[in-house]
Amino acid sequence: MKPRVARAADKRRRLTAAAAQVLHEQGVERTTLADIARVADVPVGNVYYYFKTKDELVQAALSEHSAHLDELTGALDQLPDPLDRLKALIEAWVGRRDIAARYGCPTGTLAVELDKRADGTLDAEAGAVIRRLLDWAGQQFRALGLPDPDDLAVTLVSGYQGMSLLANALRDPGIMIREGARLLGWLDSLEAPRRPR
Repeated sequence: MKPRVARAADKRRRLTAAAAQVLHEQGVERTTLADIARVADVPVGNVYYYFKTKDELVQAALSEHSAHLDELTGALDQLPDPLDRLKALIEAWVGRRDIAARYGCPTGTLAVELDKRADGTLDAEAGAVIRRLLDWAGQQFRALGLPDPDDLAVTLVSGYQGMSLLANALRDPGIMIREGARLLGWLDSLEAPRRPR
């Protein structure tokens, strides 16, 4: 049997992952602590031991999104060429097209929903996760030697947010395929002083 500390850490991890999933699928306002407990397979009364409020669970979900982003960009950083990293990022987005068509971008939809609330600073925390993606993309464009790398990062991430939103609104994952191909073509069209591979 697992020691008590390990069991507690496992429950907290399951609750955090469940919060990220359920909040993405249902939104903040429609999600209850019971919904998250059910997905995490944790008694609902235990949720309050780890998270006192729904906002604490939202914060945990944002941390989960941030961890997923770090995992993805960490894997992409193993690719030797920044252009290949950016293309692989787009391919990863397109690979999640069915989820995007059903629920939208996990962080983007959460950021928009949190911005509509009058209380708290959780919208800024969601924006910070998106800022991390922008910073990473800007680093890739900078490594390519392109002018205005931060603006190019905004164009790239805006393209993703737009195709994710439209795929969700129209329930059409094909939008992600078509717009992903357009983003890949855009990357190929950028002229940059490239280092030899």
